[in-house]
Amino acid sequence: MRLTKVLRLATRDYGHEWQMSGCFVLALAAVLGPMLVLFGLKFGIVGGMIEQLVENPENREVRPVSSGHFSLDWFGNMARRSDVAFIVPRTRSIAATIELSSEQSPRFVTAEMIPSGRGDPLLPADGAVADGLDKLILSASAAERLKVQAGDRVSGSITRRYKGQKERVHIELTVAAVAPAAAFAREGAFADARLVEALEEYRDGRAVPELGWGGDPAATERSYPGFRLYARSIYDVHNLKDDLTGQGIDVRTKAADIELVMRMDRNLSAIYWAIAIIGLIGFSLSLGASLWANVDRKRKELSVLRLVGFRTGDIVWFPVTQALYTGVLGWLLAVGIYFAAAQAINGMLADQLASGQQVCVLLREHYALALAVTVGAAVLAAALAGWRSARIEPSEGLREI
Repeated sequence: MRLTKVLRLATRDYGHEWQMSGCFVLALAAVLGPMLVLFGLKFGIVGGMIEQLVENPENREVRPVSSGHFSLDWFGNMARRSDVAFIVPRTRSIAATIELSSEQSPRFVTAEMIPSGRGDPLLPADGAVADGLDKLILSASAAERLKVQAGDRVSGSITRRYKGQKERVHIELTVAAVAPAAAFAREGAFADARLVEALEEYRDGRAVPELGWGGDPAATERSYPGFRLYARSIYDVHNLKDDLTGQGIDVRTKAADIELVMRMDRNLSAIYWAIAIIGLIGFSLSLGASLWANVDRKRKELSVLRLVGFRTGDIVWFPVTQALYTGVLGWLLAVGIYFAAAQAINGMLADQLASGQQVCVLLREHYALALAVTVGAAVLAAALAGWRSARIEPSEGLREI
């Protein structure tokens, strides 16, 4: 009951002295508002750059610089690693081409065959998969030249020189899907690794019984000159590069670009938190001094509360309650300032940004964190005044009467 009365009295006193209360709120918003805008810019710019790094699968690619000899056991061991999202054997580039034609177009397209499979980062996660020896996913450029779409049939042909004679075989293929334009800019086709391997086997003069192509017996032990490898995240690229380099495999990655953005994020975070801590300490000291002075100004009223039976713990809640009001109202005003500034900044740069992209942006958890820190700082500052108010003797009220 006593605590309820103290809270009610503190609330009425806070509203009665609305000019001073408003000054406290404005002082807090003047510190917190610019910090929210600053963090919104830091999070929007650096966060956008990191998002582009994460969403672009090319940044997770680990590409071998030169040809090597990679066995199936090596591919199996790499596929079991937790930091590898996708890996598939790659054949020689010169052997990984096929001539495609369709009934819808008079053109012949020489397409580069790209070994693929389920989970290929360059293809939509929920899209069709080119599994088997009779399907492929055409690049947007190849599909446009052939005038085909998903479900259409295309005819493929490859040639070889075998035992002094030129030979050609044909294969009928189904277009399982058309890849996004960003997946592969040239004329190409994503296909099952077994189909790409079959093309190489045929060109090397070996038989491919699954497709009815004759030739010499296949090699008993198969090795591959390269691979397509994608890390699970951009943060795994550096470790993968180091591990492969340790195996004597020279690879090329975008680890330097990733590290540049990560370093920028760390540096901007350090600068922001330095400014935030200085501002927070300054506001806490300012609010604490103001509440301390306010307690001194109301010594008579607080001593009378002690005189009529309120305990020390009850009196402490008087400045704490008012600090809570200041923290919440100051936070609300600072958020309003942030929204106005963010809208103006994003509006000015709208023509230079992609659709839906924002330069100044905050998430819900950022607002919650700002509220928690603000209220915590205000209560901490109020504790100084609360300690001061707890030392007021009831006799001081009698002397003033």
